[in-house]
Amino acid sequence: MDLDTWLIYALAATGLSLSPGPNGLLALTHGALHGTRQALYTIVGGALGFVLLIALSLFGIGALLQTSLGWLTVLKWLGGAYLVWLGVQVWRSPPIGIAAQAPAGPRAGASLFRQGALSALTNPKGILFFAAFLPQFIDPARSLWLQFAVMAGTFAAIEFVTELLIASMAQRVSPWLQRVGRRFNQACGGLFVAIGVALPLRG
Repeated sequence: MDLDTWLIYALAATGLSLSPGPNGLLALTHGALHGTRQALYTIVGGALGFVLLIALSLFGIGALLQTSLGWLTVLKWLGGAYLVWLGVQVWRSPPIGIAAQAPAGPRAGASLFRQGALSALTNPKGILFFAAFLPQFIDPARSLWLQFAVMAGTFAAIEFVTELLIASMAQRVSPWLQRVGRRFNQACGGLFVAIGVALPLRG
C-alpha cells in the first residue's frame, strides 16, 4: 500500500473510531465499572473483532453483503438484538462504587473480552464500513495477505488507542460516577437498548 493511500485509510479509520458507537460506549462503561486495566480485555476483544470483520470483508464476505440485502438485514437484526441484551445487562449492573470494589471472578476477563468482541462483530456500522470502504484500497496486483496485515493492523492500533483513552477518561471521573451510582448504569444501558432498537429499523 502506498503511503498516500495508507494516510487516507488511517484518517478514515480514525474518523470511524472517534464516531459514537457501541464499542466506544462499552469501553467507557467498563472503564468506569472495572477500571482501565480490566477494560483492556474489552478493548482488545473489540480490536480483534474488528480485525475479523476486516478479514471477512477482504476475503469475500464484503461482496456478499453489498449484493445481498437479505444478509445485511439478518446482520442488522442480530446486532440489534445483542445490543439490547447487552443494554439490559448494563442496566442491571450494581452501582459504580460497588462494582469497582468487588473482586473480579476468575472469568471476568474472558467475559469482558467476549463482550468487546461481540459488540464489534455485530455492529452494523462497522460491517457496512468495511464492506463498502475497504475494497477501494485493495490493489489486485499486490499480496492480499500483506494488504490485510496493513489494514487490520492500522485499524486495530487506532481503535485500541481510542478506546483506551475513553476508558481512562471514565476512570478519572469515577468519583462523580460513584455519586450518581445506578443512574449511570441505567443511562448507558438505556443507550445500548436504543441503539439496538434503532439500527435494524434504519433504511
